[in-house]
Amino acid sequence: MPARPLRFCMVTTFYPPYHFGGDGVFVHRLAQTLAERGHEVDVVHSIDAYRLRHPATPEVPFDDHPRVRRLPLESKRHRVQAFLTHQLGRPGAYEGRLREILDGQSYDVIHYHNVSLMGGPGVLRLGRAAKLYTAHEYWLICPTHVLFAFDREACTERRCLACTLHYRRAPQSWRYSGWLRECLGHVDRLLMPSRFALDQHRTQGVERPLVHLPHFVPDGKEDTARDVVSGERPYFLYVGRLERLKGVQDLLRLFASYREADLIVVGDGSQLPSLREEARGLPHVRLLGPLHPSALTRLYREAIAVLVPSLCYETFGLTAAEAFSYGTPAVVRRIGALAEIMEQSGAGFAFDTLEECREALESLRRDPDLRAALGERGRAMAREAWSTEVHVARYLGLVRSLLAEKGDATEAPVGAAGTEVALGV
Repeated sequence: MPARPLRFCMVTTFYPPYHFGGDGVFVHRLAQTLAERGHEVDVVHSIDAYRLRHPATPEVPFDDHPRVRRLPLESKRHRVQAFLTHQLGRPGAYEGRLREILDGQSYDVIHYHNVSLMGGPGVLRLGRAAKLYTAHEYWLICPTHVLFAFDREACTERRCLACTLHYRRAPQSWRYSGWLRECLGHVDRLLMPSRFALDQHRTQGVERPLVHLPHFVPDGKEDTARDVVSGERPYFLYVGRLERLKGVQDLLRLFASYREADLIVVGDGSQLPSLREEARGLPHVRLLGPLHPSALTRLYREAIAVLVPSLCYETFGLTAAEAFSYGTPAVVRRIGALAEIMEQSGAGFAFDTLEECREALESLRRDPDLRAALGERGRAMAREAWSTEVHVARYLGLVRSLLAEKGDATEAPVGAAGTEVALGV
Protein backbone atom coordinates (compact mmCIF):
# COMPACT_ATOMS: atom_id res chain seq x y z
CA MET A 1 0.00 0.00 0.00
CA PRO A 2 1.57 3.33 -1.01
CA ALA A 3 2.32 5.83 1.74
CA ARG A 4 -0.23 8.62 2.01
CA PRO A 5 0.63 12.21 1.04
CA LEU A 6 1.75 14.34 3.97
CA ARG A 7 1.08 17.92 5.04
CA PHE A 8 4.19 19.97 5.77
CA CYS A 9 4.66 23.42 7.20
CA MET A 10 8.01 25.11 6.62
CA VAL A 11 8.70 27.90 9.13
CA THR A 12 11.53 30.17 8.06
CA THR A 13 12.56 33.79 8.41
CA PHE A 14 13.57 34.09 4.73
CA TYR A 15 11.90 32.56 1.70
CA PRO A 16 12.41 33.56 -1.95
CA PRO A 17 11.98 36.13 -3.25
CA TYR A 18 12.22 37.61 0.26
CA HIS A 19 15.62 36.16 1.03
CA PHE A 20 19.37 36.82 0.95
CA GLY A 21 21.17 33.53 0.62
CA GLY A 22 21.39 29.78 0.51
CA ASP A 23 19.02 29.01 3.39
CA GLY A 24 16.06 30.55 1.56
CA VAL A 25 16.98 28.86 -1.71
CA PHE A 26 17.25 25.50 0.05
CA VAL A 27 13.82 25.83 1.68
CA HIS A 28 12.33 26.78 -1.69
CA ARG A 29 13.89 23.70 -3.34
CA LEU A 30 12.69 21.42 -0.57
CA ALA A 31 9.15 22.79 -0.70
CA GLN A 32 8.93 22.40 -4.49
CA THR A 33 10.43 18.90 -4.37
CA LEU A 34 7.93 17.68 -1.77
CA ALA A 35 5.04 19.24 -3.69
CA GLU A 36 6.16 17.56 -6.91
CA ARG A 37 5.89 14.24 -5.08
CA GLY A 38 2.27 14.84 -4.09
CA HIS A 39 2.65 16.40 -0.63
CA GLU A 40 1.04 19.65 0.52
CA VAL A 41 3.45 22.33 1.75
CA ASP A 42 2.70 25.60 3.54
CA VAL A 43 5.57 28.06 3.96
CA VAL A 44 5.40 30.65 6.74
CA HIS A 45 7.98 33.41 6.39
CA SER A 46 8.68 36.99 7.44
CA ILE A 47 8.51 39.91 5.04
CA ASP A 48 9.42 42.20 7.96
CA ALA A 49 12.86 40.59 8.36
CA TYR A 50 13.58 41.08 4.67
CA ARG A 51 12.49 44.73 4.85
CA LEU A 52 15.08 45.43 7.54
CA ARG A 53 17.83 45.26 4.95
CA HIS A 54 15.97 45.64 1.68
CA PRO A 55 12.94 47.97 1.71
CA ALA A 56 12.38 47.66 -2.05
CA THR A 57 10.56 44.89 -3.90
CA PRO A 58 12.80 41.85 -4.52
CA GLU A 59 14.53 42.02 -7.90
CA VAL A 60 14.49 38.29 -8.67
CA PRO A 61 11.04 36.61 -8.77
CA PHE A 62 10.42 32.98 -7.78
CA ASP A 63 7.49 30.71 -8.67
CA ASP A 64 5.94 28.00 -6.52
CA HIS A 65 4.34 24.64 -7.28
CA PRO A 66 0.50 24.71 -7.02
CA ARG A 67 0.72 22.53 -3.90
CA VAL A 68 2.96 25.08 -2.15
CA ARG A 69 1.09 27.81 -0.29
CA ARG A 70 2.90 30.92 0.96
CA LEU A 71 1.80 32.38 4.31
CA PRO A 72 3.87 35.58 4.63
CA LEU A 73 3.81 37.52 7.90
CA GLU A 74 4.06 41.28 7.97
CA SER A 75 3.49 43.83 10.73
CA LYS A 76 2.90 47.56 10.69
CA ARG A 77 6.12 48.24 12.62
CA HIS A 78 8.65 45.78 11.25
CA ARG A 79 11.64 47.17 13.14
CA VAL A 80 9.86 46.94 16.47
CA GLN A 81 8.71 43.40 15.68
CA ALA A 82 12.24 42.31 14.78
CA PHE A 83 13.76 43.93 17.87
CA LEU A 84 11.27 42.34 20.26
CA THR A 85 11.72 38.89 18.74
CA HIS A 86 15.51 39.26 18.85
CA GLN A 87 15.50 40.41 22.47
CA LEU A 88 12.72 38.29 23.97
CA GLY A 89 13.10 35.12 21.91
CA ARG A 90 9.35 35.08 21.34
CA PRO A 91 7.07 35.66 18.33
CA GLY A 92 5.81 39.07 19.48
CA ALA A 93 3.23 40.48 17.06
CA TYR A 94 3.36 37.26 15.05
CA GLU A 95 2.16 35.05 17.90
CA GLY A 96 -1.57 35.20 17.20
CA ARG A 97 -1.15 34.40 13.51
CA LEU A 98 1.43 31.69 14.19
CA ARG A 99 -0.86 30.01 16.70
CA GLU A 100 -3.69 30.18 14.20
CA ILE A 101 -1.52 28.48 11.57
CA LEU A 102 0.54 26.00 13.59
CA ASP A 103 -2.03 25.07 16.24
CA GLY A 104 -5.06 25.38 13.98
CA GLN A 105 -3.88 23.28 11.04
CA SER A 106 -3.52 19.49 11.01
CA TYR A 107 0.08 19.24 9.81
CA ASP A 108 1.99 15.99 9.83
CA VAL A 109 5.35 17.77 9.96
CA ILE A 110 6.46 21.23 11.07
CA HIS A 111 9.95 21.87 9.76
CA TYR A 112 11.76 24.88 11.24
CA HIS A 113 14.65 26.48 9.40
CA ASN A 114 16.10 29.91 10.16
CA VAL A 115 13.64 31.19 12.80
CA SER A 116 15.77 33.91 14.39
CA LEU A 117 13.34 36.68 13.42
CA MET A 118 10.35 34.42 12.78
CA GLY A 119 9.57 33.95 16.43
CA GLY A 120 12.91 33.04 18.01
CA PRO A 121 13.01 29.95 20.24
CA GLY A 122 9.38 30.55 21.23
CA VAL A 123 8.05 29.50 17.84
CA LEU A 124 9.46 26.01 18.37
CA ARG A 125 6.82 25.42 21.05
CA LEU A 126 3.88 26.00 18.74
CA GLY A 127 2.01 23.35 16.80
CA ARG A 128 1.23 19.67 17.19
CA ALA A 129 3.16 17.57 14.69
CA ALA A 130 6.45 15.79 14.15
CA LYS A 131 8.98 18.62 14.42
CA LEU A 132 12.30 19.07 12.63
CA TYR A 133 14.84 21.89 12.74
CA THR A 134 17.57 22.37 10.12
CA ALA A 135 20.73 24.23 11.19
CA HIS A 136 21.48 26.43 8.18
CA GLU A 137 23.72 28.57 10.42
CA TYR A 138 24.89 28.38 14.03
CA TRP A 139 22.07 30.40 15.57
CA LEU A 140 21.43 27.79 18.28
CA ILE A 141 24.96 28.21 19.68
CA CYS A 142 26.08 31.67 18.48
CA PRO A 143 24.40 35.08 19.11
CA THR A 144 25.69 36.33 15.73
CA HIS A 145 24.69 33.07 13.97
CA VAL A 146 27.99 32.59 12.13
CA LEU A 147 30.77 31.77 14.65
CA PHE A 148 32.85 34.58 13.14
CA ALA A 149 34.56 36.27 16.08
CA PHE A 150 34.65 40.07 16.10
CA ASP A 151 34.00 40.14 12.35
CA ARG A 152 37.62 39.00 11.89
CA GLU A 153 38.12 35.26 12.14
CA ALA A 154 36.46 31.91 12.77
CA CYS A 155 35.50 31.54 16.42
CA THR A 156 37.79 29.31 18.46
CA GLU A 157 37.19 30.82 21.91
CA ARG A 158 33.76 31.68 23.29
CA ARG A 159 33.66 35.40 24.12
CA CYS A 160 30.03 35.85 23.14
CA LEU A 161 29.15 39.02 25.04
CA ALA A 162 32.17 41.02 23.82
CA CYS A 163 31.71 39.70 20.28
CA THR A 164 28.00 40.58 20.27
CA LEU A 165 28.78 44.13 21.36
CA HIS A 166 31.46 44.38 18.67
CA TYR A 167 28.76 43.62 16.08
CA ARG A 168 26.68 46.42 17.65
CA ARG A 169 23.93 44.06 18.64
CA ALA A 170 22.06 44.06 21.93
CA PRO A 171 22.80 40.99 24.07
CA GLN A 172 19.94 38.48 24.26
CA SER A 173 19.13 37.71 27.87
CA TRP A 174 17.24 34.55 26.91
CA ARG A 175 20.53 32.98 25.82
CA TYR A 176 21.64 33.05 29.46
CA SER A 177 18.48 31.37 30.75
CA GLY A 178 16.90 27.98 30.14
CA TRP A 179 14.52 29.32 27.47
CA LEU A 180 16.29 27.89 24.43
CA ARG A 181 16.73 24.49 26.06
CA GLU A 182 13.05 24.41 27.02
CA CYS A 183 11.90 25.36 23.53
CA LEU A 184 14.23 22.85 21.85
CA GLY A 185 12.55 20.17 23.95
CA HIS A 186 9.57 20.50 21.61
CA VAL A 187 11.66 19.56 18.54
CA ASP A 188 12.05 15.88 17.70
CA ARG A 189 15.19 16.00 15.54
CA LEU A 190 17.81 18.60 14.69
CA LEU A 191 19.12 18.14 11.14
CA MET A 192 22.80 18.93 10.61
CA PRO A 193 24.06 19.33 7.01
CA SER A 194 27.64 18.27 7.87
CA ARG A 195 29.57 16.28 10.44
CA PHE A 196 31.38 19.49 11.31
CA ALA A 197 28.13 21.30 12.14
CA LEU A 198 26.91 18.31 14.13
CA ASP A 199 30.11 18.23 16.19
CA GLN A 200 29.96 21.99 16.82
CA HIS A 201 26.43 21.74 18.20
CA ARG A 202 27.15 18.67 20.26
CA THR A 203 30.33 20.24 21.72
CA GLN A 204 28.39 23.36 22.70
CA GLY A 205 25.90 21.30 24.71
CA VAL A 206 22.89 20.91 22.40
CA GLU A 207 21.24 17.83 23.85
CA ARG A 208 18.43 17.09 21.41
CA PRO A 209 18.83 14.20 18.93
CA LEU A 210 21.16 15.30 16.13
CA VAL A 211 20.78 13.85 12.63
CA HIS A 212 23.44 14.18 9.93
CA LEU A 213 21.46 14.92 6.77
CA PRO A 214 23.40 16.75 4.04
CA HIS A 215 21.67 19.30 1.81
CA PHE A 216 20.81 18.44 -1.78
CA VAL A 217 21.38 20.14 -5.10
CA PRO A 218 19.42 19.81 -8.36
CA ASP A 219 20.78 17.44 -10.96
CA GLY A 220 23.08 19.31 -13.34
CA LYS A 221 21.02 18.78 -16.47
CA GLU A 222 21.38 20.55 -19.78
CA ASP A 223 19.27 23.67 -20.21
CA THR A 224 18.44 26.41 -22.64
CA ALA A 225 19.04 29.34 -20.29
CA ARG A 226 20.32 32.47 -21.95
CA ASP A 227 23.92 33.54 -21.49
CA VAL A 228 24.40 36.06 -18.70
CA VAL A 229 28.04 36.73 -19.61
CA SER A 230 29.74 37.21 -22.92
CA GLY A 231 33.31 36.80 -24.04
CA GLU A 232 35.64 33.93 -24.69
CA ARG A 233 38.08 34.29 -21.82
CA PRO A 234 38.10 31.45 -19.28
CA TYR A 235 36.70 32.36 -15.87
CA PHE A 236 36.39 31.31 -12.26
CA LEU A 237 33.06 31.75 -10.47
CA TYR A 238 31.92 32.85 -7.03
CA VAL A 239 28.24 32.53 -6.02
CA GLY A 240 26.95 33.65 -2.64
CA ARG A 241 26.42 36.47 -0.20
CA LEU A 242 28.78 39.41 -0.32
CA GLU A 243 29.76 39.86 3.31
CA ARG A 244 33.22 40.08 4.84
CA LEU A 245 33.02 36.61 6.39
CA LYS A 246 32.56 35.10 2.89
CA GLY A 247 36.08 36.17 1.90
CA VAL A 248 35.32 37.65 -1.54
CA GLN A 249 37.61 40.59 -0.75
CA ASP A 250 40.47 38.08 -0.71
CA LEU A 251 39.56 36.98 -4.24
CA LEU A 252 39.73 40.57 -5.49
CA ARG A 253 43.11 40.95 -3.83
CA LEU A 254 44.29 37.80 -5.60
CA PHE A 255 42.86 38.76 -8.99
CA ALA A 256 44.48 42.20 -8.80
CA SER A 257 47.64 40.40 -9.92
CA TYR A 258 46.21 37.18 -11.35
CA ARG A 259 44.99 38.06 -14.85
CA GLU A 260 45.23 34.76 -16.71
CA ALA A 261 41.46 34.26 -16.30
CA ASP A 262 38.37 36.29 -15.38
CA LEU A 263 36.56 36.29 -12.06
CA ILE A 264 32.75 36.39 -12.12
CA VAL A 265 30.98 37.19 -8.85
CA VAL A 266 27.24 36.52 -8.41
CA GLY A 267 25.42 37.68 -5.31
CA ASP A 268 24.35 40.59 -3.15
CA GLY A 269 25.20 41.89 0.29
CA SER A 270 26.54 44.80 2.28
CA GLN A 271 29.96 44.50 0.63
CA LEU A 272 28.71 44.87 -2.94
CA PRO A 273 29.38 48.65 -3.20
CA SER A 274 32.90 48.40 -1.76
CA LEU A 275 33.72 45.37 -3.92
CA ARG A 276 32.57 47.20 -7.02
CA GLU A 277 34.84 50.08 -6.08
CA GLU A 278 37.79 47.71 -5.61
CA ALA A 279 37.06 46.08 -8.98
CA ARG A 280 36.93 49.42 -10.80
CA GLY A 281 40.45 49.02 -12.21
CA LEU A 282 40.11 45.28 -12.85
CA PRO A 283 38.33 44.73 -16.19
CA HIS A 284 38.65 40.96 -15.83
CA VAL A 285 36.55 41.00 -12.61
CA ARG A 286 32.79 41.21 -13.13
CA LEU A 287 30.21 41.57 -10.35
CA LEU A 288 26.80 40.58 -11.72
CA GLY A 289 24.68 41.13 -8.60
CA PRO A 290 21.93 38.67 -7.64
CA LEU A 291 20.63 36.15 -10.19
CA HIS A 292 17.87 33.55 -10.13
CA PRO A 293 19.27 30.02 -9.60
CA SER A 294 18.04 29.05 -13.07
CA ALA A 295 20.40 31.64 -14.56
CA LEU A 296 23.42 29.98 -12.92
CA THR A 297 23.35 26.70 -14.84
CA ARG A 298 25.59 27.75 -17.70
CA LEU A 299 27.81 29.82 -15.42
CA TYR A 300 28.46 26.76 -13.26
CA ARG A 301 29.01 24.40 -16.15
CA GLU A 302 31.43 26.59 -18.10
CA ALA A 303 33.52 27.90 -15.20
CA ILE A 304 37.01 26.49 -14.77
CA ALA A 305 36.11 26.08 -11.11
CA VAL A 306 33.85 27.53 -8.44
CA LEU A 307 35.65 29.42 -5.67
CA VAL A 308 34.48 29.27 -2.04
CA PRO A 309 36.83 31.49 0.01
CA SER A 310 34.73 31.66 3.22
CA LEU A 311 36.55 32.82 6.33
CA CYS A 312 33.79 31.46 8.56
CA TYR A 313 32.53 27.98 9.34
CA GLU A 314 29.93 27.01 6.74
CA THR A 315 27.41 24.37 7.80
CA PHE A 316 27.68 22.62 4.43
CA GLY A 317 29.12 24.03 1.20
CA LEU A 318 26.12 24.39 -1.08
CA THR A 319 27.79 26.21 -3.97
CA ALA A 320 30.60 23.65 -4.11
CA ALA A 321 28.05 20.83 -4.24
CA GLU A 322 26.12 22.68 -6.96
CA ALA A 323 29.31 23.02 -8.98
CA PHE A 324 30.00 19.30 -8.60
CA SER A 325 26.54 18.46 -9.97
CA TYR A 326 27.58 20.18 -13.23
CA GLY A 327 30.93 18.43 -13.40
CA THR A 328 32.82 21.56 -12.30
CA PRO A 329 35.51 21.32 -9.60
CA ALA A 330 35.78 23.68 -6.62
CA VAL A 331 38.59 25.51 -4.88
CA VAL A 332 37.67 26.13 -1.23
CA ARG A 333 39.26 27.51 1.87
CA ARG A 334 40.30 24.70 4.21
CA ILE A 335 37.90 25.42 7.05
CA GLY A 336 34.91 23.73 8.66
CA ALA A 337 32.44 21.91 6.44
CA LEU A 338 34.25 23.12 3.31
CA ALA A 339 37.26 21.00 4.19
CA GLU A 340 34.89 18.11 4.91
CA ILE A 341 33.11 18.31 1.56
CA MET A 342 36.45 18.43 -0.26
CA GLU A 343 37.81 15.46 1.65
CA GLN A 344 34.67 13.47 0.83
CA SER A 345 34.63 14.30 -2.86
CA GLY A 346 38.26 14.80 -3.86
CA ALA A 347 36.78 17.09 -6.51
CA GLY A 348 39.08 20.09 -6.29
CA PHE A 349 41.54 21.84 -4.03
CA ALA A 350 41.52 23.27 -0.51
CA PHE A 351 43.80 26.17 0.38
CA ASP A 352 45.06 27.95 3.47
CA THR A 353 46.84 30.88 1.80
CA LEU A 354 46.12 32.98 -1.28
CA GLU A 355 49.34 31.68 -2.85
CA GLU A 356 47.99 28.14 -2.53
CA CYS A 357 44.75 29.34 -4.07
CA ARG A 358 46.62 30.88 -7.01
CA GLU A 359 48.52 27.63 -7.57
CA ALA A 360 45.24 25.70 -7.61
CA LEU A 361 43.72 28.11 -10.13
CA GLU A 362 46.72 27.79 -12.43
CA SER A 363 46.73 24.00 -12.19
CA LEU A 364 43.11 23.86 -13.30
CA ARG A 365 43.50 26.52 -15.98
CA ARG A 366 46.57 24.92 -17.54
CA ASP A 367 45.37 21.32 -17.38
CA PRO A 368 41.87 20.75 -18.85
CA ASP A 369 42.24 17.01 -18.31
CA LEU A 370 42.78 17.58 -14.58
CA ARG A 371 39.73 19.83 -14.46
CA ALA A 372 37.65 17.18 -16.25
CA ALA A 373 38.83 14.37 -13.96
CA LEU A 374 38.10 16.36 -10.79
CA GLY A 375 34.77 17.42 -12.22
CA GLU A 376 33.77 13.82 -12.82
CA ARG A 377 34.64 12.97 -9.22
CA GLY A 378 32.40 15.80 -8.08
CA ARG A 379 29.56 14.74 -10.37
CA ALA A 380 29.73 11.19 -9.01
CA MET A 381 29.74 12.44 -5.41
CA ALA A 382 26.82 14.78 -6.02
CA ARG A 383 24.83 11.95 -7.58
CA GLU A 384 25.69 9.52 -4.77
CA ALA A 385 25.31 11.77 -1.73
CA TRP A 386 23.63 15.09 -2.53
CA SER A 387 21.10 14.44 -5.29
CA THR A 388 17.43 15.30 -4.94
CA GLU A 389 16.37 11.65 -4.94
CA VAL A 390 18.89 10.62 -2.31
CA HIS A 391 17.99 13.48 0.00
CA VAL A 392 14.22 13.10 -0.31
CA ALA A 393 14.40 9.35 0.32
CA ARG A 394 16.39 9.94 3.53
CA TYR A 395 14.23 12.88 4.57
CA LEU A 396 10.90 11.12 4.07
CA GLY A 397 12.27 7.98 5.68
CA LEU A 398 13.08 9.99 8.80
CA VAL A 399 9.68 11.73 8.72
CA ARG A 400 7.71 8.50 8.42
CA SER A 401 9.77 6.93 11.18
CA LEU A 402 8.94 9.85 13.47
CA LEU A 403 5.26 9.64 12.60
CA ALA A 404 5.30 5.93 13.43
CA GLU A 405 6.96 6.72 16.78
CA LYS A 406 4.20 9.19 17.50
CA GLY A 407 1.54 6.58 16.83
CA ASP A 408 0.40 7.28 13.29
CA ALA A 409 -0.84 3.82 12.37
CA THR A 410 -0.83 4.64 8.65
CA GLU A 411 2.94 4.99 8.62
CA ALA A 412 5.34 2.05 8.65
CA PRO A 413 8.59 2.53 10.59
CA VAL A 414 11.63 3.20 8.41
CA GLY A 415 14.70 2.62 10.52
CA ALA A 416 15.51 4.04 13.94
CA ALA A 417 16.43 7.60 14.83
CA GLY A 418 18.61 7.74 17.89
CA THR A 419 20.63 10.45 19.57
CA GLU A 420 22.82 10.69 16.50
CA VAL A 421 21.68 9.30 13.17
CA ALA A 422 23.81 9.22 10.04
CA LEU A 423 21.60 9.78 7.02
CA GLY A 424 24.36 11.11 4.82
CA VAL A 425 27.74 10.23 3.47
